[in-house]
Amino acid sequence: MKIAMLAPISWRTPPRHYGPWEWVVSMLTEGLVKRGVDVTLYATGDSITGAKLRSVASRPWSEDGELEPKVWECLHIAAVFEEAASYQLIHNNFDFLPLSYSGLVDTPVLTTIHGFSSPRILPVYRKYNHTAHYVAISDADRSPELDYEATIHHGIPVENYPYRDLPGDYLLFFGRIHHDKGAYESIRLAKQVGLPLVIAGIIQDQNYYDRYVAPYLDGEQVRYIGPVGPEDKGEVLGKARALLHLINFDEPFGLSVVESMACGTPVIAFNRGSMPELIEDGVTGFLVNDLDQACASISRMDNLNRQDCRRHVEENFTVDLMVDRYIKVYEKIIT
Repeated sequence: MKIAMLAPISWRTPPRHYGPWEWVVSMLTEGLVKRGVDVTLYATGDSITGAKLRSVASRPWSEDGELEPKVWECLHIAAVFEEAASYQLIHNNFDFLPLSYSGLVDTPVLTTIHGFSSPRILPVYRKYNHTAHYVAISDADRSPELDYEATIHHGIPVENYPYRDLPGDYLLFFGRIHHDKGAYESIRLAKQVGLPLVIAGIIQDQNYYDRYVAPYLDGEQVRYIGPVGPEDKGEVLGKARALLHLINFDEPFGLSVVESMACGTPVIAFNRGSMPELIEDGVTGFLVNDLDQACASISRMDNLNRQDCRRHVEENFTVDLMVDRYIKVYEKIIT
């Protein structure tokens, strides 16, 4: 089986800090290589992989201001389609743009839809619905206008997340600092229940940070520690009393939720998007509908068994499970 794996080039594969799509591509690629699948990874030149690496852009455009994103993205996508005849399948993890190339080649194209940034991108997916192949990352993120080969939840290398039975006393916000992710709601909850809050993640919306986060940073009850890399994730997540995921949008998946539970840390999340697929309510965390319910759930945290959080991830969200499911889809499409 010869697969061309098309990664985004906003960040390195795997990313140094932030870059969820690139990270999923990395985990899947390395898992496939371990199974003996012949994979060529199309990613930035500084990417790290056990697969064959094919690159056009030497560095991620998010880290190199000299790179014009549209130019290098077009060149990057063109490379895989110009070499399409060398592969049995192209696995597109680059959103909708590569679909516009798919009608020019005979090689089948599988697209993992990592979320819909806007309903305005749906016309592209609709146009290629009967010629391309789609995978959803959660049932909640399926569009009723599209056909799918499967829903495949992301998996993580659970062994890289040390389980911690005894947490610290702080609550944790872990993700993009943006209205969608609910950093401000997390601050309000921490203030209301009187617990420390640690905020970790990239500042994606500077205006939002300046208005809704920065004024509350006091270095004691509310602290911002910046983005956290792979080597430090386990400690930051594992020491938290709970992860707060008080989202203001329908989350397509939510890697930090799974990562947190892998460390034994339960999650308090607004009941939107994929959250009911990831969190077992009352066992690995709490699904709530508003801030008052979120605050009330804090007093119930001690009723949860952190081992149940770890077990839930081991049974449902591992790299091996993800790889198994993608191989089945690959075989179905190729044959």
